Amino acid sequence: MLLHVYGDNLCAWVSAAALASTGNQVVLHLLEPPTDAEVQAGNIPFSEPGLAALVTEQLRDQRLRFAGFAELPGEQATLVFLALQPDKLAQAQHLVERLAGLPARHWLLVNQSTFPVGSTEALQQRFLDAAGASASLVAVSFPDLLQEGAALQNFTRPTHLIVGCEDRAAEALVREVLRPFNRRKESMLVMRAREAEFTKLAINGMLATRLSFMNDMANVADVLGVDIEKVRVGVGSDARIGEAYLYPGCGFGGLSFSRDLMILEDTLKASGAGSELLHQVLMINEKQKEVLFRKLWQHYRTDIKGKKVAIWGAAFKPGTHRIDNAPVLRLIDTLLAQQVEVHVHDPRALPTLQKHYGDRTGLFYHDDQYVATQDADALMLVTEWKSYWQPDFPRLHAAMRSPLILDGRNIYGPAFVRSQGFTYHGVGRGTRA
Repeated sequence: MLLHVYGDNLCAWVSAAALASTGNQVVLHLLEPPTDAEVQAGNIPFSEPGLAALVTEQLRDQRLRFAGFAELPGEQATLVFLALQPDKLAQAQHLVERLAGLPARHWLLVNQSTFPVGSTEALQQRFLDAAGASASLVAVSFPDLLQEGAALQNFTRPTHLIVGCEDRAAEALVREVLRPFNRRKESMLVMRAREAEFTKLAINGMLATRLSFMNDMANVADVLGVDIEKVRVGVGSDARIGEAYLYPGCGFGGLSFSRDLMILEDTLKASGAGSELLHQVLMINEKQKEVLFRKLWQHYRTDIKGKKVAIWGAAFKPGTHRIDNAPVLRLIDTLLAQQVEVHVHDPRALPTLQKHYGDRTGLFYHDDQYVATQDADALMLVTEWKSYWQPDFPRLHAAMRSPLILDGRNIYGPAFVRSQGFTYHGVGRGTRA
C-alpha cells in the first residue's frame, strides 16, 4: 500500500517507520527533510529507542523515502496520515485545500494531530467545500497516544487504539493498515471523530489528575509522619484504582503532555462548562516543581545563599533528551534566584539544557555524576535515570560537603541511605525537611 505521512513530530516519524516496516511504501513529508546520508549517520530529530535504526533499515530497503511538505501525493495515492504539532492547524487546512485541487479521487485522511475537538470533521468539510463533485475525502481521527521513550513500542504493540470514524469503508481500510499491530487481541475502539479527539485529551487529564492527587497526598503525608510509598502500594492494590501513575514526585513535564492539558483546559473553557478540577491539577503540579527547593530551604533554615547544590537528572523523564516544561527548569530558576550555585548532571539532556540556559552565572554542567556532587551541600534527584538508582554511596559521601539527599522521585530506601551516613528527605516519606 502507498501511504503519505505529513508531519513534524515524533508521531509522524514513528508512524512512517512502523508502517514501512510492514511492507508499505511510505513517503514522509517534512518541513525540512533530511538527506539519506544524515539519517544513515543516525541524525534524526528524536532520540527515541529503536527509531533511528528502524528508519535507517526502511530507507535501505527502499520502503521509506523523504519529501518536502509542499510535495503532494502522486496519482496512485489516496491514503494520507497527518501528524502535526498542535499549533500547525493552518498548515493542515492548507494541505487539505491543496488535496482538493488534485484530479478527482477518493481520499482517506487519518488525522493523528492534537488539534481542538472537532478539527477532524472540519478538515473533511474544508475539503468538500473546495473540491469538485467527483472528489471525496473521509477524515478519520487516530489520536497520537505515544509516550516519549516508548513511542515505537506503543505504536507496534499497542494496548489500545482509539479511532474516530463513522464511515464503514474507511474503518475497514484503517483496520487493514493497522492489522499487523493489532493481532494479539482486538484493541481498537471505534467512535465518532470528535469523541476520539476528546478521549485523547481526557486520558491525559486523568493521568495528570492521578499524579497531582498523589503529590497532594504526599505533602500531607510529610505532615502526618506517614510514608506515602506504603500508601501508594495500598491504594494501587485496589482493583478499582490500579497501580499506574500513582508515584508522587517533584512534578511532571513534557511538551506533548503539557500541551494536551492546556488544549483540554481551553476546550473546557470554550464549552462554557469549565473545570475547577483541571485548573487545580495544573496548579498543584507547578507548585510541586518547587518541592525540593522548599525542603532545602527548610533544612538550612532559609540560609541557602552561596550553597552548592548538585542536581541529578534534567530531562522531563528518563529515556529522552528533552526538557520541555521539565521540573528542573523551575528548580534551577528558583535556586539561581536565591544565589545558590547549581551543578547538573544528566546522561542525555545536558546539551539541551545548555542550549536553554547558555553560560548562565552560577550554573555548571557535568558529564560525570560524582564530579557534579563535589563539595555539594545537597544532592537533588530530579529524573529517575537507572544509573542513579544505586550509586556508590561511600564515594558520594566523600565527595559532598554536607551529605544531604533530597529525593524527588522516591527511588531510594530511606533507612539504607541514612545508614550510609546521609540525611535523607523524599517526597511524602514521613519526615519534614
